[in-house]
Amino acid sequence: MKIVIVGIFPPFRGGISNFYQTLYEKLSYGHDVTAINFSLQYPSILFPGKSQFDNNQKSDLNIERIINSINPISWHKAAKRIIELKPDIVIFKYWMPFFAPSFGSIIRLIKKKINIKSLVICDNIIPHESRFFDNRITKYFFKYIDYFIVMSRSVENDLLSLFPDAKYIYTPHPLYDIFGKSINKEESRSHLKINESKLILFFGLIRAYKGLDLLIQAANVLKQKLTDFKVLAIGDCYENPEPYSNMIDEYKINDIFDLRFEFVPHNKVSLYFSAADIIVLPYKSATQSGIVPIAYHFNKPVIVTNVGGLGEIVQEGKTGYLVNPDSVEIANSIIKYYTNSDKINFKENIKVYNKNFSWDKFVEAIQSIIIK
Repeated sequence: MKIVIVGIFPPFRGGISNFYQTLYEKLSYGHDVTAINFSLQYPSILFPGKSQFDNNQKSDLNIERIINSINPISWHKAAKRIIELKPDIVIFKYWMPFFAPSFGSIIRLIKKKINIKSLVICDNIIPHESRFFDNRITKYFFKYIDYFIVMSRSVENDLLSLFPDAKYIYTPHPLYDIFGKSINKEESRSHLKINESKLILFFGLIRAYKGLDLLIQAANVLKQKLTDFKVLAIGDCYENPEPYSNMIDEYKINDIFDLRFEFVPHNKVSLYFSAADIIVLPYKSATQSGIVPIAYHFNKPVIVTNVGGLGEIVQEGKTGYLVNPDSVEIANSIIKYYTNSDKINFKENIKVYNKNFSWDKFVEAIQSIIIK
């Protein structure tokens, strides 16, 4: 089968690019796959981070950089190229309405010329920070799509709210296997200059809905109840970072809260997850998260707020803990973890649970759509 995947690939950085790269590699084992990448993802004025690229991430994929997100001429070029390739199916991933005009125009132009199946893998459908026109442009794109894959029940509900008759498959977000193996905990902590015996990690892009402020408040509670620990929060900040730094100063917790506003390149991810005891996702809203699959890849338990689809992939008391988006509850669950870490074999529980999130199952879902 010939497959074209349209989306964000290296050298662009981040979880979306990681997903696309892995999907390409898994599908390539049995299919002829071409990647249609962006030449421009976001105009610099619209990108809140420091850089859109991860120069440490190398790729030998068959990638063609054609799409400029704000240039309709490039959308025509991408459609023309896909028509030339004559694939059996075109696969998109959808995570924010900003890309709906380009994706919708590309698939519309293709379907005018050739009979082809189209599939969207849905991360988010209704965005965390929504605007009045989001649903309208999402519908513009989705009306040309034949099949959908959703990775959480929350996203399933969003899809059906817009398209009640949508043809879709539910299958959980698969685990990443592109970040290498675990590193010795002591070695990784030494490299990160972490001397405490307990390490709690917040990882990934920092945005208001991800609740870093709740974790800072929780750390203030923990300081009265836990000893010899450090909270490490690292990620590129997509908003004004000063309120977070000011909050740490206000609570006087600089000694136990290590806040690093920086992007972690692909080849350094294992360092942080290997060093951590537990990963905390204090999100105020969510659909699903790519951070939990990374944590599970490294057999690390998680504490996540029970919002959106996050709770669907946590076995309470076995692979982690579910809490409300409340700083005291987050702090108490961290204490519960350290209290139970000698009694509950979180690592072995996660190893068993991980069998539910294989890429083989995810690829099988796509293949079932191709052969329909």
